This record gives sequence, C-alpha cells and structure tokens, in this order.
Amino acid sequence: MTLTILRSIRPWGHDPADLLIDGDTVAAVLPPGGEAPEGAEVIDGRGMLALPGLINAHAHVDKSWWGRPWVSYGGEPTTQGRIAHERAERDALGIPGPDVTERVLREFLRHGTTAARSHVDVDLGVGLDGIAAVQEAVARLEGALEVEIVAFPQDGVIRREGVLELLDRAALAGADSIGGLDPCLIDRDPVGQLDGLFDIAARHGCGLDIHLHAGGELGAFEYELIIDRTCRAGLEGKVNIAHGFALGQLPAGRQEALLEELAQLGISWSTVAPIGSAPLPWARMRDAGVGLGLGTDGVRDLWSPYGDGDLLRVALDFARLHGGRRDEDLVQVARLASSDAAGFVHREVHDLVPGARADLILMEAENVPDAIVRAPRRELVLAGGRVVARSGEVLI
Repeated sequence: MTLTILRSIRPWGHDPADLLIDGDTVAAVLPPGGEAPEGAEVIDGRGMLALPGLINAHAHVDKSWWGRPWVSYGGEPTTQGRIAHERAERDALGIPGPDVTERVLREFLRHGTTAARSHVDVDLGVGLDGIAAVQEAVARLEGALEVEIVAFPQDGVIRREGVLELLDRAALAGADSIGGLDPCLIDRDPVGQLDGLFDIAARHGCGLDIHLHAGGELGAFEYELIIDRTCRAGLEGKVNIAHGFALGQLPAGRQEALLEELAQLGISWSTVAPIGSAPLPWARMRDAGVGLGLGTDGVRDLWSPYGDGDLLRVALDFARLHGGRRDEDLVQVARLASSDAAGFVHREVHDLVPGARADLILMEAENVPDAIVRAPRRELVLAGGRVVARSGEVLI
C-alpha cells in the first residue's frame, strides 16, 4: 500500500500534527516533525486547518445544468409548476446525462465534498436512465467522490401508474434507497403512497428517504404515518425525512414527543437550510439522538438558478438561520456537514482518526468558526488518501 504523511496540519483547529495515511485509510495521528516512514510521500500541510471531507446529505446531481450557458428560470412558482417545467425542458439540456452530472460532481469535489447522498429522478419519462447516468459520472471520477443513490419519484408515486414498479426495479438493481414525495400534497393519498414505499423498502432491505414540504399539523400527520410504518416494517435506522419544514413550526411539546419517537426508530433528518423556513430544534435533535445532515439540494437546475455545490456555504446558511453565534455552535455546524453525517453514506466513522477513510480538506483559516463564516478556498482535498484537488482546482 502507498504511505503518505501529511505534515503540519491542524485537525479541527487544534495543535499541529502529522497525519499518516496508509492507502486510503488514516493510519495514525502523530506529533509533528517526526521521521517519515521509508518510501512515504510527504505533503506539507503548511499549518492549515484540517477538516474531514464534507458529506452532502441531500443532493440532486442528475438535474444540474452547471457548465452550460445560463438558463433563465421559467415555470410556475409551485412544486407542481416546477415539476412540469422540468419535464418540458430537461431533454434539451441533456438532463439526465453523465456529462452534466460529472460537471456538478467536480464542483462538489473542488469544494471538498468527498461523499454524497443524491436523489436521482425515476419516472415514466426517463425510467432508470438517470441512475445509470449518475453511476457513469461517478465512475469517471475513479472513486474520488462516493455517491449513494436514492431512486426518487419526483413526479409523484401513486398518481403515476407504473412508478412503484420502477422504484421496485431500482431497489432490486441495488439502489441504496428509494424516495418519496409529499404523500398528502402531491399524491393526495398518504396511506397509498407510504404503504407502497414501505413495502418495497421492507422487501429489498433498502433505505427510504422521503421529501416532505407540508407545514404545520399536516406535516406532523405525515411524520406520524412514517413513524408508524417504520415500526411495523422493522425499518429502524433506514428511514430519513428530507426538508420536513413542519417540525420547526410545531409547539415545543409536540416537537419533543415526535423527537422521542424519531430517535427510538433511528429516523434521521436532512435539511438544506432554506431562507425563510422555520428553524429546526437542532440542539434538541442532537440531544435526543436524531441524526441531522446538511445538503445542497439542486445546483443550478430547472427548479432554481441558485447553488454552487459548496456545502460550507450551506453550513453558513444553517448557522445563520438557527442563530448560531458562539464558537461551539459553529463547530457543531461544521460537524453536521462532515463527521456527524457519516450515517448518511453508511460509514461507521468519518473523521480525522485512525481507521477512517482518508478524506479531508485543508484551508487557510484561523479556526473552525472562521472557516464556516468565510468558506475559504479549499487549498487541498484528499479523497481516499489521494490528492484530488489543489488550490481550488480538481486534478482528475
């Protein structure tokens, strides 16, 4: 195996240390300046701040038009309007396709994201072609960026005959998870949608990751249905709720009761920290043991022109939305974007510690809060022990 020693880095802003990497794995954290093992490649970390590679817990890498000439936004400003607009325009942009997907994945890498969970559209128009396109794009990056795929029914589940069958095929073919979308607002059949999705997940042993946009008590009702089915299907630790805006709108007592049930069943949460949404009870979620991850959502797609693939900017948005000002708050937000998100990509550990995959980023930053607030350029990105980006440019 190849030995690499990364000299003079500051893991999580602590005192300088050397990191010994054996192949694709962190072997040891050593005092700085020791003798390098014979034959080891030596990389000078120049005293820079080191964080684990970022983990994007909610992406849509099949949708982006990044790298193409500017596409002006069109369509009606509703979920259904955006779905219809995307369906009408995506073919002309080569969406889905490996080329468009590879471009946005390279942006992820450039900004230090080394693992992601991506929803990939599965519908009657594209079938499973989007999954194949994402898999090809990931393969082109030669293992630098690991991507877990959620087969996602963006156009609805029950209201489109044949979508459940497509999701079943995706799960049979090895999709890490299947998705769902607004059982009440889109399908208007919450029992039918959730029963169909949980049946597939239970039969194939895959995960379930459901987009929920409903607010207030309607959203809480959907959570209760998911909690009930997770328990009955024996899918503890395999269900995630994405967005889940209602949670931040509910009274504290209602939140507390839901968090207790979510934690007991290992139901996790992912958010993209959208402007104007109600803050999540994230400190209580942490204390209760509810996993929470950050994601970019779409990046320059037919839903929105926003986004640049930098998860540190999402972390900053999350911190501002939730009133994080103290150093310890900002450090915890950095952990949400990296080490604490390990479960979203099925890693037991993701950190700058022995035994972890050697994914890390180096930045010119005074400390972790400084890195969150400024989101400075990633000077070096290592993925699986090899340098994949330097000075903000991808090398593969």
